[in-house]
Amino acid sequence: MSDTNGMNPKNPKNPKIPMDHVDDGEPDDLFGDVPFVDEEFDHDRMEEELRGAAAVLDPVPAELRRAAVEAYALHDLDARIAELTFDSLVDAVPVRGAVDVPRMLTFHSDGLTVDVEVTEDGLLGQLLPPQPASIEVLHGPRAGAALTADDLGRFASAAPPAGPFALRLRTGGDVVVTEWLRA
Repeated sequence: MSDTNGMNPKNPKNPKIPMDHVDDGEPDDLFGDVPFVDEEFDHDRMEEELRGAAAVLDPVPAELRRAAVEAYALHDLDARIAELTFDSLVDAVPVRGAVDVPRMLTFHSDGLTVDVEVTEDGLLGQLLPPQPASIEVLHGPRAGAALTADDLGRFASAAPPAGPFALRLRTGGDVVVTEWLRA
């Protein structure tokens, strides 16, 4: 399958692309004879390598990063802060023989009370006075689980918070954010 000088024969359609070793009349793939199979491609690894290359070749300027963090800090500027008024790790009287007791938290903000029970199985809470609300469990700069409080103010999450967390509650037109706590 080679021409007179030992090279692959020229492709009659495009002489710059050599013919493959199989005489099917089709030009060789520029990157090899094996067709690309998307299922075998590791997209996560490619993304990781591209992020690493971008961090080295075109890093985010420190001033831009600082401005972004400051802008994010202001996104809830009009939110009321619900202060922690009870934490069972600090305020509760220990009970002899009790193991794996849930952590009980109570937050207050201008007529709204948020009671939260934190266990290894998740969060369980209630708003007082009872009212519907949308609730976000915050973990760092990203919103975590989106929860909904029913008409009785009850809400639950099957995932326990890991690390520092806070709750952002939207009740009617009000936004209330609890203090940040470590789970």
